[in-house]
Amino acid sequence: MQHALVTGSSAGIGHAIATASAALRTTAQACATVDAFVHAAGVLRVGKVGELDHAGGELMWKLHVDAAARLADVLIPAMAARGNGRVVLIGSRVAAGKAGRGQYAATKAALIALAKSWAAEVAAQGVTVNVVSPAATATGMLADPKRAAETPVLPPIGRLIQPEEVAALVAFLLSANAAAITGQDIQICGGSSLNK
Repeated sequence: MQHALVTGSSAGIGHAIATASAALRTTAQACATVDAFVHAAGVLRVGKVGELDHAGGELMWKLHVDAAARLADVLIPAMAARGNGRVVLIGSRVAAGKAGRGQYAATKAALIALAKSWAAEVAAQGVTVNVVSPAATATGMLADPKRAAETPVLPPIGRLIQPEEVAALVAFLLSANAAAITGQDIQICGGSSLNK
């Protein structure tokens, strides 16, 4: 990849992706020739039904889904016209549903639907679109004071997923060797899927 646009690169998973290799550095001036788009920007607002945070839900939808759609609407057609491109959206295992995370889960599930739809539209033009969905990852999001009363559930590997582990998978999906992988939701679960 020559140029990549990575959202959410100031911290956490987005930062790890943006610094994974020199090939992923980009500037605003290079956006016209972006051949990889990684949407890692995200926030978490929690609330059980009956106590939903509607403003937080709107914020998550705008940041996770609407921002991805607006950027993709410009970037993906340009990639398709050039006959090559990679898109990775950072999802979450919570997309399958979790108590107190309904609004967050809905936005992450929407990313999977977008990725599958877009992948079907541009697969023949050499553009891949995938979702990477990690389990609890050691980012600042877990250190949010609003979550102080809740301890993250560790997966069977006995530790949180590291941002660099997510970045490594994303880097592979951006590579030429991943040209045949599209429309997928790939989970980094630390063995959590083994419990189902």
